[in-house]
Amino acid sequence: MAATWFAIVCLMFTTFVVLDGFDFGAGILHLLLAKNDTERRSIISAIGPLWDANEVWLVAGGGVLFFAFPRAYSAGFSGFYLPLTMVLWLLILRGISIEFRSMEEAPLWHSLWDGVFCLSSALMAIVLGAALGNIIRGVPLEKNGYFTGPLFTNLLLSPHPGVLDWYTTLVGIFAFFALALHGALFLRMKLSGEIRDRAEKLAKSLWWVVAGMSLVTSGLSNYVQPRLFQALESRSWTWPICATTIISLIAIPIMLRKPGEVRPFIASCAFLFSTLAMTAAAMYPWLLASTVNPAFDIDVHNALAGELGLHAGLGWWVLAIALAIGYFAFLFRAFRGKVRLDDGYGH
Repeated sequence: MAATWFAIVCLMFTTFVVLDGFDFGAGILHLLLAKNDTERRSIISAIGPLWDANEVWLVAGGGVLFFAFPRAYSAGFSGFYLPLTMVLWLLILRGISIEFRSMEEAPLWHSLWDGVFCLSSALMAIVLGAALGNIIRGVPLEKNGYFTGPLFTNLLLSPHPGVLDWYTTLVGIFAFFALALHGALFLRMKLSGEIRDRAEKLAKSLWWVVAGMSLVTSGLSNYVQPRLFQALESRSWTWPICATTIISLIAIPIMLRKPGEVRPFIASCAFLFSTLAMTAAAMYPWLLASTVNPAFDIDVHNALAGELGLHAGLGWWVLAIALAIGYFAFLFRAFRGKVRLDDGYGH
């Protein structure tokens, strides 16, 4: 059951990053791509029917983590209290910027909420990446199973690091560019005209940044957490996941040169999904690594909830995920195709 619920938790958070990632990417590029109010409204309309539904995966992931691994949930949520508060406020600001923008016609009002939308999306992408960096690097878990730490100290690695150091900041910047590329490919697929062409041109430039940062981040991750790559090397079943990450990244610029707009976006989805899946596969069985003493690590075995509840919960999770998949299939099918502003909110 431990491995099953570990996979479920990783699936929930990975799905959130892939689906809500293009929303964050659209927000990051909002002011860069759009040259007038009509184009800005088209970007909002592209994600309008989807963004709030995509955030459900984050809430569901937190709920599943609490259900299956309560010890890891309590340690992580208490230790990351300040970053999680920042995430909450960024999600709130992003949501109200989307909803409030159309409530007044004043240009200054639009500019205010456009700026909030762009800034909150950019910071959210960086915070998500930094969170992943903390999980890979480890946190200062003590013998009692808890940790505390400042937002940052001197940005250097140490047994008692802050949430932000040079490595977690690097992973945050990598997440920023990866989600910006994801958003550009989504907007290329959903929009038309000059803004669609600008999205394609920017996606081609962003790909080089993402590819370069992938190599740099991977090498430094091996330096910061060697057992991550040792696990990948020793587990042959992870090699297809690693291959998918490389192939999907290489496929993006190839598909951008061919007719069709969906396949590059699908390749980007595959790149993000396989990157996170590869990280999760290498991390197993630990959930939170201790930078103080490896003996203090929280893993799937010492954090697992009771077997009876997990067996009962698995049946309910299968039912819930089937309903969620059905709903999202309907949602994406209902709002497929290009954005048409004359239809009002959404499409």
